[in-house]
Amino acid sequence: MTDLPFTQYQVFHSKAKTLREQISAYYNETQNSSVTIQLLLAMKIRNQLGEQDFELFLKDLVRHLFSKATVNRALRRYFYFFSEYFEETEWEMMTARCFPPEHSHTDLMEVVEANVPVTGTDFDLSESS
Repeated sequence: MTDLPFTQYQVFHSKAKTLREQISAYYNETQNSSVTIQLLLAMKIRNQLGEQDFELFLKDLVRHLFSKATVNRALRRYFYFFSEYFEETEWEMMTARCFPPEHSHTDLMEVVEANVPVTGTDFDLSESS
């Protein structure tokens, strides 16, 4: 995590209430979804490691990031870590939003029969290939 607004000590030692306020204020001020989602992932890790309750930490902010913020590389990268923040139908919509189906688009608009005559016998053509 680069350019974080908090030190590692603050992220892993501050109280949940303080972090809620600071992370929310940071996002409201900067609108930086990449750093915010990384901080929220750190809170998930802290929930797994620590004694304090960080389960579904800032649920409303996570839901906002994936539903309203511009989808970027960080949101896609950490998307699957936040599945429990959404119901099944919402999760499908968020998946479609973050990973839209790729359109099969080519520059070839139509296939046109070639007007070039093919010379040689069938035997000659099969040997050359």
